[in-house]
Amino acid sequence: MSFWNQLVDRFRGDAGEEINWEALLIEADLGVRLATEWVEELKENGLTRSPEKAELFLRDKMVKLVRIPPPLPIGKKPEVILLIGVNGSGKTTTAAKLGARAKQEGRTVHLGAADTFRAAAAEQLEAWGERLGIPVTSAAPGTDPASVAVRSLLAAQETGTDLLIIDTAGRQANKRNLLLELGKIKRSLQKKVEVVPHHSWLVADGMTGSGVLSQAREFHEAVGLTGLIVTKLDGSAKGGMVAAVRAELGLPTYYLGRGERPEDLKRFEAKDFVENFFGD
Repeated sequence: MSFWNQLVDRFRGDAGEEINWEALLIEADLGVRLATEWVEELKENGLTRSPEKAELFLRDKMVKLVRIPPPLPIGKKPEVILLIGVNGSGKTTTAAKLGARAKQEGRTVHLGAADTFRAAAAEQLEAWGERLGIPVTSAAPGTDPASVAVRSLLAAQETGTDLLIIDTAGRQANKRNLLLELGKIKRSLQKKVEVVPHHSWLVADGMTGSGVLSQAREFHEAVGLTGLIVTKLDGSAKGGMVAAVRAELGLPTYYLGRGERPEDLKRFEAKDFVENFFGD
């Protein structure tokens, strides 16, 4: 039985009673705002007593909501991705996986190890770079991360690289001094090329559930996110936060991580995601 059907059974009242749809949708990590909105629409359409019809309605709503926008044109190389997130979300591994995907697609890639706070971060990214055949710009622990990001950009420009992926240090979304450091990285890059980074993506651990929305709010307010990558969706994570973040902040999810291998980072597809969410 799919997790969705388990939730429906769990929130189904006694015979003849309606399902507590709002509690169900919040439990599925859709967030209070979106859950309330969709329950009102279920009521308006007279669907609250029909789980099957309600599911079809919600499937359609979610597919339309979470579709990703068409890619923006990138001018001069390199295209730049800045990865942001809290400790343990999987940013460094995700940087490597993104690099592996791009290389398989025939693109040239450069990695920037701007996490100079965690002693092993640069070593981890360098190990991935050696394994994948991707050059890495790094520096000693304690080096100004903005300077590493800029050197990464210059190295990628010099070699005509297609894609630059910059890893940053994990930080709590409510620590203003650490968020200011992220702002410095972006400003330093923009002194070299005004339009970079083209993407500022939050890498979020799907196992934190509705906490992803809270993280996205804080980081978006502080540094201006452009999208989301959700990792660790191979366990009990429900995935509803993808819809919650899109509804509240307008941020699309571009990739989902469902395993440890580079090929386990999948490009986000709305239809596949909704089928997985509700169950085939």
